[in-house]
Amino acid sequence: QVQLVESGGGLVQAGGSLRLSCTASAISLSTYTIDWYRQPLGKQREYIARISIEGFPNYKNSVKGRFTISRDNANNTAYLQMDNLKPEDTAVYFCNFWKSGESYWGRGSQVTVSS
Repeated sequence: QVQLVESGGGLVQAGGSLRLSCTASAISLSTYTIDWYRQPLGKQREYIARISIEGFPNYKNSVKGRFTISRDNANNTAYLQMDNLKPEDTAVYFCNFWKSGESYWGRGSQVTVSS
């Protein structure tokens, strides 16, 4: 069964950094575009970054220049490096990919940024 597991979240002060990981099991991520989303408490889930199969990144404007998405196909893992974190980045972060019309999500990783 395909599973995605996010990890690396935690509590950090404003201006700090965290690196999230998204690891897959029962499937190779190397042939899929990977997205990161986040969902602040009480708000809708929002797209924040994407990495193509070829490794080309795309970012939501509010995280551009602070977040870096990457992938390590050998380890079947995608990453989201988050620098200069702000309190408004506080949310549960999810990774996602689509396969044959089906969307796969992990359970998320909580990121809390204190001011």
